[in-house]
Amino acid sequence: MSGDAPTYAALSDGALMVLFANGDPGAARVLTERLLPRALGHATRVLGDRAEAEDIAQEAMLRLWRAAADWAQDGPAAPATWLYRVVANLCTDRLRKSGQSALTDEADRHSDTRPSVEAQMIAGDRMAALDAALALLPERQRQAVVLRHIEGLSNPEIAMILDLGVEAVESLTARGKRALSAALSGKKEALGYDS
Repeated sequence: MSGDAPTYAALSDGALMVLFANGDPGAARVLTERLLPRALGHATRVLGDRAEAEDIAQEAMLRLWRAAADWAQDGPAAPATWLYRVVANLCTDRLRKSGQSALTDEADRHSDTRPSVEAQMIAGDRMAALDAALALLPERQRQAVVLRHIEGLSNPEIAMILDLGVEAVESLTARGKRALSAALSGKKEALGYDS
């Protein structure tokens, strides 16, 4: 099997879904390694609770596997986009049920070099301030801003995830950025940013 690993690495997510649907467990393993950290990271940023985010990410992955049998490799959405949409919807449902909208600093850390303690503290303070400001945004703005500026997705991808038009996504992210800028404007010096 180890000889197959490079073959999997070269395949698209859609091709891996088709392989999994045809009974290839190796394809599921590779796709899980690619997508689960992203789903977990997004859910954590939106919910602010690592345990809740793990539940959401696991449920989203289960739904992805259930959809594999009907997956078209060249379908309208990539598996990652489809998964982000499921995560966004599950987070929305969870937030509505709980009445919560807080975020915590559970961002992924994949750095091989450790920053200094001071740099870690500054980064922690900045992330906490960003999380607090994000928590003030309406839910759709928060999701659009997180998907665009933290997850790095394109506006068309976000539009598919949130089931909106591209112009609506652009409007949400623009309003969200303005609100974040206003919420953080008086904290630049305290967060170590020069004026």
